[in-house]
Parts: sequence; C-alpha cells; structure tokens
Amino acid sequence: MPDFARLDDFLESTDTDGYLIDADSTDSDQYYLSGFDAPDPFVTLYDGETHLLFPRSLEFGRAKRESRATTVERYVDFDHAELVEEHGSEAAVSHVLARFLESYGVDSVAVPPRFPLRTADGLRARGVDVTPDTDGTVTEIRATKTDEEIEHVRAAQKANEASMQAAEDLLSAARVADDGTLQYDGEVLTSERVKEEIEVTLLRHGCSLDETIVACGADAADPHDRGSGPLTAGEPIILDIFPRDKTTKYHADMTRTFCKGEPSDTVREWYDLTERAKTAAFDALEPGATGADVHDAVCDVYEAAGLPTLRSDDRAETGFIHSTGHGVGLDIHELPRLSPSGDELEPGHVVTIEPGLYDPDIGGIRIEDIAVVTEDGYENFTEYEQRLVV
Repeated sequence: MPDFARLDDFLESTDTDGYLIDADSTDSDQYYLSGFDAPDPFVTLYDGETHLLFPRSLEFGRAKRESRATTVERYVDFDHAELVEEHGSEAAVSHVLARFLESYGVDSVAVPPRFPLRTADGLRARGVDVTPDTDGTVTEIRATKTDEEIEHVRAAQKANEASMQAAEDLLSAARVADDGTLQYDGEVLTSERVKEEIEVTLLRHGCSLDETIVACGADAADPHDRGSGPLTAGEPIILDIFPRDKTTKYHADMTRTFCKGEPSDTVREWYDLTERAKTAAFDALEPGATGADVHDAVCDVYEAAGLPTLRSDDRAETGFIHSTGHGVGLDIHELPRLSPSGDELEPGHVVTIEPGLYDPDIGGIRIEDIAVVTEDGYENFTEYEQRLVV
C-alpha cells in the first residue's frame, strides 16, 4: 500500500480539497493512486481517502472487488441520464463530476500536468477550482519505492535475466558464415529472430514487452534503434531488454553488448572504458548524492580517455550521447533522473546505470544494470555476467 503522506502535505500546502485524475490505468499515476487496472478512462479523487467514479457499470463490480478505493461509484449514481436530457451528453459529464466532488465536500482540486483540458474547463464552469500540479506530485511520490514495489522490480529482473540468457545462448550457438553473417539452424540469424526468443522467454516468466533492442553494427550506434536484419560477426550487438511483469505492472531494465567472433581493438577498448564508467557511476550512487553527480562520474571516465560527451560538447553526435540512467517502476522511464538535471537521490529510488559509447563507423557499446538506492549505498539487482565475446 503506497504512503500518501506526501500527497496529504501537498494538498495542505496548496489549500486544495483533493487530487483528481481522469485517465485510464496506462497512466501510471492513475494506476498508482487508484490501485485499479482498467483500459478505459475513469476518475480518481483522493481527499485523504480514495474514491473512484466510472462512466458505466462495466468495471463497477471488479473495481469494488479489486481496487483499494474507499468508495466506487458510477455516473448513474449522480443522475447522469436526467443531466443528459437537461444539458446534453457532453455538458452532462461535467455536471456529474461536480456532483461527485460536492458529495465529498470538495470545492477545489489539484490535477496532474496532463489532465484533460475539457474536464478541467467543465469543472471550472461548474464552480470547481482546478489547480494544475505542474511538478507532478504523484509522479514524484512514485519515485520512492516501498519494499513491496522493490520486490516487484526484483522479480521482473529475474525474468529479464532469463530472457537475456536465452538470447546469449542463440548468439553463442550461432556459426559464422563465409559472408560474415551469423547462422543458426541453417538460417541467417537476425535481430528479429533473437527478439522472438527474448519475447517468448519473457512470456513464460509472466512478463511482456512492447519493444526490445537487438541492434548490430551501425544500428547499435543509435541508442534507441531497435535493430533489424542479419547479425554480423566481429561487430558489437547491443541487447537492451525492458520487460513489464504482467501481474504487478512493474518493469525491469538491462543491457548487455556481445560480439560473436573477434572484435576490433577499438571495440575492446570502448567496452573496457564502459565497464570502468559503470563502476564509477556505482561508486557515486548513494543517498544524498544527486543524479547529476552520478552522471558526472561517467563523463569523467570517458572524457579522461579523450572521448566526447554531451557535457564536453552539447552538439556531440558520437561518444557518450545520453544520460547515465533513469528511474524504473510502473513506467520504464520515470524519476529520478541520472543526468545533468538529476536531483538528490533517496533510499527507495530504483535506477538504471547505463553508460555507453556510439559511432556509426564502430558501432555501439552499452552496459546497463538496475539497482535500488539504500540507506547506506545501493543494492544491485543485476546478477547477469558481463562479457563481450560469446
């Protein structure tokens, strides 16, 4: 059960009666505040307790059983049909929401940064004061994980490592054809085939993912290129896997870089540097440090080796061209940031450490672990071995 004390403090400091979210549960703030998973938009009001409002009866029974809300209601409970006859279907919704809020004595609400404008305007027209929460307080609260949430991420990472092993096994078993491509079971081994193996393994471990990265050669020089086509010997292959547990909804994240055959001297040098950069980042990871401190530790390693970073050149297109890491939880990218704008780290922050180097003429190297900040440092969830050559 999340601790909403910080949300209570926010409401008191802003002199608002409640916090309102209008979204489906793919919005992680909605899922976190409501404790309910639904594919269609619904309303959550937090006023010290949690109240849910649904347009229809479709989710009503399940919400009463599964959510942690104090109350669960529907539009019909606020005379929706009569309001449609009186005001029309669109205006009737704002009247229903206003009556819903009035029933809990709520005259003013704070809303998250991406709150629907139509809902806000409708409530204001009914006399409700709507204040944008531009800082995203619920998002900030989500950054500090409870013990239960930490275990959810740890479990997702176990599944992640099983899928990485399946992918590495494919690469290890592949042979090098005369044209330099990798072959497996008599067929060219492609990025798509490795992704399939990853996805099937994750499904068997109760996880899924929308995308994964298996990028070889020049493709790997673009940090977010998903990769496609045949895999080639002697070139670095980045595997970045970020699954979501289908039950808990929490993510994990891990990257390894492999090379089948003999890598170039530059690839070996970059791999060693990236291992050193990752170690430096973990040495800096502790409560009270900032995400910027951790990022700077990585930049120090790369810049000392004469390689560009965005810190040394904000127009750099090769070298270290992204941030060091990010928070992971209900979203794959959430607070805190391990970047030049990263704020102070707290126990319970789950973060990635993922330094990397990129150049289309060489390829890409990235190594990523996932860890939680603790009272006296950190705990690395990642047990998967680092190796370049398979």
